[in-house]
Amino acid sequence: MQMKKLFLIMLLFTGSVVVAETGKTGNNGNEKLVVLWTSDDPYVAERVAFMYTHAAKTAGWFENVTLIIWGPSARLAAENLKIQEKLKAMQKDGIAIQACVVCADAYQVSETLRNLGFEVKPMGKPLTDYLKQDAKVLTF
Repeated sequence: MQMKKLFLIMLLFTGSVVVAETGKTGNNGNEKLVVLWTSDDPYVAERVAFMYTHAAKTAGWFENVTLIIWGPSARLAAENLKIQEKLKAMQKDGIAIQACVVCADAYQVSETLRNLGFEVKPMGKPLTDYLKQDAKVLTF
């Protein structure tokens, strides 16, 4: 347990990725991580939200990982090619990418996000369900 805490602290404060431990989290069957990505800052996306989300899936820390594009992140995802490449790589590795249709419509990017292969739909109820089902939800 201490190793996991130390790794997470190293990840958050240094931006370094050092895989100290892999495998299941051992959290009594709760293997669902949902990352609510709201920031339009590309550095927050790349260095924090995507880094942890991708590692959580590929290292086996969580069996099911979902990234929700919400708010200003919708425009960044639709306009930034580097961000799109990273999202596609995460999707290829088994991370579900979902986007809030209300947010995407507000930025007029719903069709672009759909064309990228992301699920664009109302997300208020699904997010509520994730919370009620005791999924681990992080917001960046």
